[in-house]
Amino acid sequence: MQLFSPTGLIERRTLLRAAGGAFLAGLAPRAAEALTETDAVFASAYFDREGQYGVALLTECGEIVHRYVLPERGHDAVFDPTGRTLVVFARRPGTFAAVIDTANAATPVVFHAPEGRHFYGHGRFSADGRLLYVTENDYDNARGAIGIYDATDGFRRIGEFSSGGIGPHDMTILPGARTMLIANGGLETHPDYGRTILNLATMKPNLALVDLRDGSIMATHELPHEMHKLSIRHLSMTADGTVWFACQDQGDIHELFPLAGSVSPQGELALLDIPEEDLRRLHGYIGSVVVNERAGSVVFTSPQGNVAYEIDRESRAVRARHDLVDVCGAAARGDGFFLSTGQGMLDGRQTSLAWDNHIVRRPA
Repeated sequence: MQLFSPTGLIERRTLLRAAGGAFLAGLAPRAAEALTETDAVFASAYFDREGQYGVALLTECGEIVHRYVLPERGHDAVFDPTGRTLVVFARRPGTFAAVIDTANAATPVVFHAPEGRHFYGHGRFSADGRLLYVTENDYDNARGAIGIYDATDGFRRIGEFSSGGIGPHDMTILPGARTMLIANGGLETHPDYGRTILNLATMKPNLALVDLRDGSIMATHELPHEMHKLSIRHLSMTADGTVWFACQDQGDIHELFPLAGSVSPQGELALLDIPEEDLRRLHGYIGSVVVNERAGSVVFTSPQGNVAYEIDRESRAVRARHDLVDVCGAAARGDGFFLSTGQGMLDGRQTSLAWDNHIVRRPA
C-alpha cells in the first residue's frame, strides 16, 4: 500500500463514549460532544502532510477525535478487552509498539522488540487482557516467533513460542481462548536487506494452530504446492470460529491463483472461488480481510487493484464491488464496512491524512 500526503483539508470532530473526564477536557468542545454521542470507536495509523506518522481515534461517522504521534510508520493496532488500552505496532521491519490510554490525551508509551527481533505489525490480547501476543521475526535464525508481553507490568516481555513457520504476520485467538491461529506468510527477510524476500524459491506459508497453554503446534494447514508463493497475511474470524484468510502473491501475478479462503472450526480449508475477472483485478494482492457478522459478509481490499470486494459468507459469491484508489483499511460497521485509502479517503470523504493498511474497532 502506498501512502501519499493528500492536499485535501478536513479535520473532523470527535469520539469515545467511555473516555474519562480528563480526556474529554483536553479536547475541543465540539470534539468532546461528538465523543459522547458516538456508538463506536475506531483507530487507524496515518501519515500527515508534514511527514509525521501517527494514529487517530475515529467516530463511526469517520470523524477524527484525537491524534497521537508515532515514532515511525504504524501498521495495525489492537484494543485490549476493556477497550481502554490501544497498542499500535510498527510496520515490518519496525521494532516499536506504542501503548495508548484512550481515556486521556497523554503521549503514547513506547516499548521495543528485543535485540535480534523485529515486529510484523500485528498483535492480540489474551481474553483476560493480561497478556499481549506479538508476531516477531527472529531474523538471524530465519524463524517466526510469538512474543509474550505482560500488559499488567508495563508490557515487559516474559516469554515466547514458535509461530510454526517463517514470517508470522497476523493471528487470531479462537473461541475458548486456548488456541491461536497464526498466518505464517513464509517470507524470510532480514533488516540488513530491508523488505527483500530472501527465500522466494522455497517459501512455504502456512496457517499454524498453537496451544496457548504450552506453545505447542497442534496442526498446520498449507496451500497446494503450486501456490507456495501465496504469502498468507491477514485473518478475520467469525463468532463460530471460522477464520477467513487473505494472501499476497509473491510470484507471477498473471498466473491466477485464489487469493483468499477460509478454515472451518473443524480444520477444513476451502479456497475462495471468485470470477476470473475479479481475481485478475486484485493484481495478486489483498491488503485486509474483515468479517461483518451482522451482514453475513466478508470484505477483501486490494490497494493494488483499487477495489474492495464484499463476499457473501454463505454463498461465497461477490455481493458488491467498491471502487476506491489505494483502498486497504476496513472495519465492520452496521450492515456494511468502513473503508479507508492511502490517498486520504475515509468513509467516502477526503481527509488531510493518508491512511495506513488497517482500521480496528474498539470492543463494544
